[in-house]
Amino acid sequence: MRDGKILGMMAKQPVAGLVKSRLARETSPPWAARVADAFLRDGADRLAPIEARRFLVYAPAEAHDYFSALAAGRFELHLQAAGDLGRRMADFCQHHLGTGNSRVVLVGADSPTLPLDFIEQAFRALHSADVVLGPAMDGGYYLVGLTGELPPIFDGIRWGEATVLADTLSKLADPAWRLALLPPWYDVDTLADWRLLQGHMRAMRRAGIDPGLPRTEAIEA
Repeated sequence: MRDGKILGMMAKQPVAGLVKSRLARETSPPWAARVADAFLRDGADRLAPIEARRFLVYAPAEAHDYFSALAAGRFELHLQAAGDLGRRMADFCQHHLGTGNSRVVLVGADSPTLPLDFIEQAFRALHSADVVLGPAMDGGYYLVGLTGELPPIFDGIRWGEATVLADTLSKLADPAWRLALLPPWYDVDTLADWRLLQGHMRAMRRAGIDPGLPRTEAIEA
């Protein structure tokens, strides 16, 4: 189906000491793993209503049962490829672009309050753009959307640095690549980010808005 919509969420099993390394250094590995687990569970619930073929792009292979339970029939599973983040994202995107599904959107689990309309906006933008990026406030991006051929944006990137977005844009110097941008949003990678998230959730509650993050809200700093 050429006009199909593919939505993937990058997902790593939340094992203490193996996830949220910056947050873990400022708190503790078990607490950071609990946060990661809450982000995944709340994120899956939030993304499940989106009309698309939905995937949990998971790692490691041994976590299949964990992610199968998390998917609960709402998502398909796609095992992450070996290699750095770029290789893992490229593998997922290339696979689904290659099946004739023309619009692929990939997000992480580290932006729990990300407005779902941004995802729908990305799918709409891919009718006229080749690449859609959602700039993150830490210098990276929280979403990438692609259509057509795989662009050269996944190799030679300094992943985890504040230059990820700038490095990515340098790979799109050829004006033949049509780029669309979403509004900036924030990731939660550090204790300061966590405090920002807590304030945001409290503000949403005060304004009569349900953040849709019950597990995340239940965690105390």
